[in-house]
Amino acid sequence: MTMRLVLVMVLIVFGSTASAFASEATIKIVTASDIQWTQLNPARGDKSPKAANLWGDRIGPGPAGFLLGPVDGFRSPPHIHNVAYRGVVIHGLLHNDDPDAADMWMPTGSFWTQPAGEVHVTAAKGKTILAYIEVEDGFGVFPPKDAFDSGEKPVNVDHSNLVWLDSSSSTWIDGAAKGPKVTFLWGTPQEGQLNGSLIKLPPGFRGAIKSQGENFRVVIIQGAAHYQVSKAEVKSLEPGSYFSSTGGAAVHRVSSKAGEETILYVRTNGPYDIVLDRR
Repeated sequence: MTMRLVLVMVLIVFGSTASAFASEATIKIVTASDIQWTQLNPARGDKSPKAANLWGDRIGPGPAGFLLGPVDGFRSPPHIHNVAYRGVVIHGLLHNDDPDAADMWMPTGSFWTQPAGEVHVTAAKGKTILAYIEVEDGFGVFPPKDAFDSGEKPVNVDHSNLVWLDSSSSTWIDGAAKGPKVTFLWGTPQEGQLNGSLIKLPPGFRGAIKSQGENFRVVIIQGAAHYQVSKAEVKSLEPGSYFSSTGGAAVHRVSSKAGEETILYVRTNGPYDIVLDRR
């Protein structure tokens, strides 16, 4: 069961620090145990990878974010999609490219995009395989004969090629917060503009992410985040878990485990601030 919490619960925790962010934003939290799996492509039966909506409806109109769960050794037949998508690897290794391309395995934290209409194959290997997929409209799978040129080019970025910014090079990180880092993946990171980024929280981090956009969506990619719901309640969010705020600015109080780095994927339509817990 998903949780919907009014922001006032978060404001109680943060007191005056959060008062500048007061709003009627709605908080939603989806833990790994909340996830309900179906088949990505029911027409393929048991050969289809699993899929689970985190927000929106992947086959309906409008944007959506969902989890993809192929099995070890999965390799799709050549196919296309009617819409472009973005992906981030959570567990295992993923390959996504032209049918004749050599396998290029992307590990946890890697990012890729697939243009609409382009013929490709997707393959996976690993004991546990999981990825986050994001679309801007209803997602469908179609045969190569329906291919078309959207004018877009695919992107495949191994996690080792990401450029991370710290508090000395990004105004989105409080100067006192020396450990957190951010890397921008797509879009325009400014007020009112849709954008996607990754946040890296160091082991033992305790602080908050202050979202300023009307829509703020976060998926745990690596490690585990502890989300402070209230003074008495903390949610443990494993990779694949999700939290969001919609309808206004909000404060998300999060921490990471000692000895373990945490990586979060963020989709929002405005800037955010990463601050330390100074209590």
